Amino acid sequence: MKPTTRNRENAIFYWLILLPALIVMIWLTVYPMITVFLTSFQNYNYISGKRVWIGIENYKNILTDKLFLKSFWNTIVYCFATTFIEVCLGTIFALVFYGDFRGKSIVIILLILPMMLSTMVVSAVWKTLFHYDIGFINYLLSSLGLQRVGWLIDPKIALWSIIIVDIWQWTPFAFIVMQAGLLSIPQEIFEASIVDGATYWQRLSQITLPIMQDQILLLCLLRTIDTFKVFSKVFALTGGGPGNATETTSLFVYREAFQYFNLGRSSAASMITLLAVILMSIFYLRRMLNPKEV
Repeated sequence: MKPTTRNRENAIFYWLILLPALIVMIWLTVYPMITVFLTSFQNYNYISGKRVWIGIENYKNILTDKLFLKSFWNTIVYCFATTFIEVCLGTIFALVFYGDFRGKSIVIILLILPMMLSTMVVSAVWKTLFHYDIGFINYLLSSLGLQRVGWLIDPKIALWSIIIVDIWQWTPFAFIVMQAGLLSIPQEIFEASIVDGATYWQRLSQITLPIMQDQILLLCLLRTIDTFKVFSKVFALTGGGPGNATETTSLFVYREAFQYFNLGRSSAASMITLLAVILMSIFYLRRMLNPKEV
């Protein structure tokens, strides 16, 4: 049998094995995305099932809707604040726990524990901690003679309170990724730099961080995608309030679709959000694939 024939048969065999998973993936991802894209150009009556093509009217309405613009801005702030702080803290923790010391494994287990908890459980715990009257945090503040803080009821700080919760829960993930990248660096590089007289900060800025650039960008990409679609924390902690201080695009899409049954507007908002995530993902991927680009 000719090698080309054998290769062709192997390729057909591999595609047959892959086909069921490929069909499921297309059915669960590609088909819904196409449906949402088409619905975004329609006035869809959920009760009667009638669809009327209205072109880009839904996009015009969404892009001039003050509530959507507010929710989009809140999402941007939430996304970049959590991503930046989590990556920085994850890097710091990875550097701190790089060496060996007694009880290191126990400390690491305790450090990554928040990531193992359900988001709704985390939200319930922090909602109790943030409570204005009976919350433990305000209890400590009042015990120290300080004024109580409306963590979840003050429009100026409610969004940042949710950001604190996300940082507490997902900094361990950043720590794991950064630690894996740090441990992959050959020890010989550090030993050679020490022999050459490089200080700790010189090794950090000129060796460690440049080598870990791909891990940092990958972590930023993953956390950006995850935080941009935040829903459960906001829904559980504030429900988008007070007012619309913590409204996010995911919550906006949910309300439009399942409370007001404006599926056309909801689909348009979803596509705008998807486009924003794609653009940010392209930025990170270009930096990862072409690190010399500015």
